[in-house]
Amino acid sequence: MKRIFIIVMVCTAAVLFSGTAVKAQDPIIGTWITIGDQGADKGKETSHIEIFEKDGLYFGKIVKLLLPPEPDNPNELCLKCPGDLKNKPILGMVIIKNMKKTEETDKKMGLLYAGGTILDPESGSTYKSKIWVNGDVLTSRGYIGIPMIGRSVEWKRLK
Repeated sequence: MKRIFIIVMVCTAAVLFSGTAVKAQDPIIGTWITIGDQGADKGKETSHIEIFEKDGLYFGKIVKLLLPPEPDNPNELCLKCPGDLKNKPILGMVIIKNMKKTEETDKKMGLLYAGGTILDPESGSTYKSKIWVNGDVLTSRGYIGIPMIGRSVEWKRLK
């Protein structure tokens, strides 16, 4: 009887720890460096976005601002954001919401996450979003209506 109890406990521990390890290996989770793709910020690192999982959905919040006027200014506000986000600090703002892992993989782009939205704090616009992760490169596509009419940007993983 004692031997069966020990075997059950070892198996239970193995299942618990393997579940935790699988979750930690989700490729989208981590901190990503955004790169400006337009205007004066084109090609420059602009911010760090931390992507995390909550209840099976993925969210991303701004954890560091890299460009002037005042990097990491907790008082820099989102003047053009809609609703409850208007005039709220950009630092700490959740800009990616409700993304779901699809299990679809594109050979070039990587694993697809979809079904959520992404907010551009600069314009205050919220877009439907798809995100692909391939190694240390994340491609985010924001769009209105259909994905073909949108804009894609690449981010790199912060190491």
